[in-house]
Amino acid sequence: MNLAEHFELVIFDWAGTTVDFGCRAPVDALLEAFRRHGVSLTEAQVRRDMGKAKADHVRALLDEPAIAAAWIAANGAPASAADCESLVRELGPLMRERAARTATLIDGVATTVAALRAAGVRIASSTGYTREMMAPVIERAAAQGYAPEHLVCSGETPRGRPTPLMIYKTCAELGVWPLSRVVKVDDSEAGVAEGRFAGCLSVGVAASGNGVGLAAATLEAMPALERQARIDASARALYAAGADVVIDTVAGLVSGIEQYLRSHRGR
Repeated sequence: MNLAEHFELVIFDWAGTTVDFGCRAPVDALLEAFRRHGVSLTEAQVRRDMGKAKADHVRALLDEPAIAAAWIAANGAPASAADCESLVRELGPLMRERAARTATLIDGVATTVAALRAAGVRIASSTGYTREMMAPVIERAAAQGYAPEHLVCSGETPRGRPTPLMIYKTCAELGVWPLSRVVKVDDSEAGVAEGRFAGCLSVGVAASGNGVGLAAATLEAMPALERQARIDASARALYAAGADVVIDTVAGLVSGIEQYLRSHRGR
């Protein structure tokens, strides 16, 4: 099957999709940023809005009643706009350090990207990280052989995910149209919804990303039934967010798209 007959561009997310198996860097950075202000978050709280621009993510956390109450208890007053801005500033260096440490390509990414390019499909990317946060990730990924031709970062569109504006920006700057010839690949519910809202084929990544949230070795060491139950729960959430296709990791992207095309042939 010639994928280029159906699609011109694949837009990949980064953490949890192409690098950082388990999407650990943003979780660890947010936990530390809030801890410095006397507020202990849970991973579940942090992961709920993953995929959004980091400033939007911080605001969403501060708006949660339990976190808002914890902030008041620790700091003597409700979190202000200045507090939110301070958290976002503090998050920058934390994200850079943790993102650099975890920017290892997920198994199968390099092979999949090479296969797509060989088929004539272009490769772009987008992220909830700012460009400053992404600098060490881009460098490390390139050293491992992964260098998308385009990148859109948080803050470079008027609004972030789940709005489709980052996808629109990518396609406008690369001259890709219609949006039905674009595949968006993301491990977060916000990123999957972004693809669906844009009119792309939206592909969710269930095992390596935010939904499971475990390092590859930790996930592999789990009893098989428990491991599969966690992946299945992640997949259900991605389908509920609007995914057309859900794969375990990017290693299964080409076969997942081909299966989707075969099942929808003639519709």
